[in-house]
Formats: sequence, C-alpha cells, structure tokens
Amino acid sequence: MLNLSELRVTRGRGTGRHEVHLPGLTLTSGDMLAIVGPSGCGKSTLLEALGLLLKPSALDSYTLGPSETDLAALLWTENEHALAEIRSRDLGFLLQNGGLLPFLNVRDNISLPRRLLGLPTNSERVRHACAILGLEPLMDKRPAALSIGERQRTAFVRAMAHEPRLLLADEPTAALDPQAGELLFGLILSLVQELEMAALVVSHDRTLVAQFSLPRLAATLTSGGCRFEPET
Repeated sequence: MLNLSELRVTRGRGTGRHEVHLPGLTLTSGDMLAIVGPSGCGKSTLLEALGLLLKPSALDSYTLGPSETDLAALLWTENEHALAEIRSRDLGFLLQNGGLLPFLNVRDNISLPRRLLGLPTNSERVRHACAILGLEPLMDKRPAALSIGERQRTAFVRAMAHEPRLLLADEPTAALDPQAGELLFGLILSLVQELEMAALVVSHDRTLVAQFSLPRLAATLTSGGCRFEPET
C-alpha cells in the first residue's frame, strides 16, 4: 500500500532550524499506525509531508497504492496537477480544526469529496458512520451551530467518505470526551480494515493507542530536530 524511505522536512534556519526525519515506512492494506511524541516535535509536519502538502528537503522513494504510484517523482518535478488528483482521490485528511466549509451544512460537507470525484452521493458506509457517531440529527446544521466534538466527528466522516487509500488524521480525538474518543478510534480502525485502507493517526492519548493495541511510530529528539521510527 505505502512504501517510503529517507524523508526529511526542514524548517527554519540557523539556531531555529528543525528537521523532521523518517528513515522508512511501510504500510499494507488494513494497517493503522499511531504517530506519538512530545508537543512541537514535528508530528503534524510529518503528516503534512506524507499527505503531499509539504515538499520535503530530501526523499529517496515514496510509492502508494497497488500500482505503486511514484509520489517522489511527482514531488521533485512539481507536477501539481497529478499531486492534486492523488490528494483528492487517494488521500483522506482529518485536521485538528476539522476544516469544514462554513457555508455548507453537515450533509453537504460530508458528500463534497464524493461529488468532486463524480461518485454517487449515497453511500451505505457513510450512513453507517454517521449513525455510529450520532450525526444523523445534525445533517441540516452548518459548522457554526455544532459543538467542537460534533465538528470533529463530521470531519472524520468527510475524510473517509470517498474511501481513500490512505487516511491521515491529526489528533482526531483531542476535542472529544473519553467515551466519544474511544468510539471514534474504534470506528476508524474498523473502517480502515473493512475498506482495506491504511491510516496514520497522530495522537497524544497513549492510553487510547494502547487500548486498541496500535503499533506506534515514535519520535526521538535529536540535536537538529526529531526522528520517527517504529516503537519496539
């Protein structure tokens, strides 16, 4: 599903320089991996680079999907058209702030990725996720009328609505109470396995990560930044 080697993202200069380094990563269909580490170490930066939102300072290889699309080549040649297509079709993003469009209601926010790809707006998996997360009574509301937790749950369903190959979630449970967080984590894991996706989830909640026995990509602080490696 995903294979990557020697990813580096550098921000700042001089004494303010910070490098995020991922020596290697392999994910297969159904894998869900938690990215853990202290605040400010670069977890969100790593997620943005994997999601093709940041151009790395170094990258040996990065392929995605059964066809092993060469994402590294597209990044180095700055093929923005192809990168935009991959972001919309193969990637699902769940940002910390939700990122919902304020002028669309819940129903239209969720259906937007499917409509942009020409997919039928009706999806049994989307309906199931909405039911599990208690979103059905909120469909006609706009984001401003939702609680923070309701916005985050809506954003998750939107991120998986088009059934991407790779789901990238940045602190998806940060705005949720423990029970809702557990429910969302369980739903993410079940859908990733059911849809044969892969998922990378940034989380500060090590208790929740341990509860679901998720493998971890852990941060180690270095003199010039941070390195992420599988935690043993």
